[in-house]
Amino acid sequence: MRRLPAFPGFPDAAQRTRRTHFHALARAILFQQLHWKAATTIHDRVVALTPGRGFPKADELLALDSAALRAAGVSSNKERALRDLATRVHAGELDLARVGRKRDELVIEALTRVHGIGEWSAQMFLLFRLGRLDVMPCGDLGIQEGLKRLDSLRERPTPKQVLARSEPWRPLRSVASWYLYRLTDEK
Repeated sequence: MRRLPAFPGFPDAAQRTRRTHFHALARAILFQQLHWKAATTIHDRVVALTPGRGFPKADELLALDSAALRAAGVSSNKERALRDLATRVHAGELDLARVGRKRDELVIEALTRVHGIGEWSAQMFLLFRLGRLDVMPCGDLGIQEGLKRLDSLRERPTPKQVLARSEPWRPLRSVASWYLYRLTDEK
């Protein structure tokens, strides 16, 4: 078993206050499967569609023309996901003002109803946006790689193996997650 690195620190609280929950989820959709630099460019172009107001609110996003989103670099699949998120928020079906009061499983269940938001994205929302303390994203490659390094394994563990290995860390599996990510960052 490897020696743990220095405590990586808690997720940036200032980051959580700079964005609304809607913005954080929309940003997660925009950044999926893209290089950070490309995703940032697209994100900033979407922000520019509502000058002076920051990232569009749900109703503002719904009012945006598809051609404008496409010109900003948003793919049709991501537009569909953004519009589904905005529709659910605007209609009150997804109450982001109260999501922080729900149990983790209920947050994941509510978020994964949105097209384009899967379990991993919902877990990242719990971990980094809501600051929940008992989240272990077992399917995350960074978590698997960190555990491989921690336990000096030959291969990355499966999600099932990560789950079993993380059981002793309850109810603070998020802290273990931060350490595992930090191990992955080390060369």
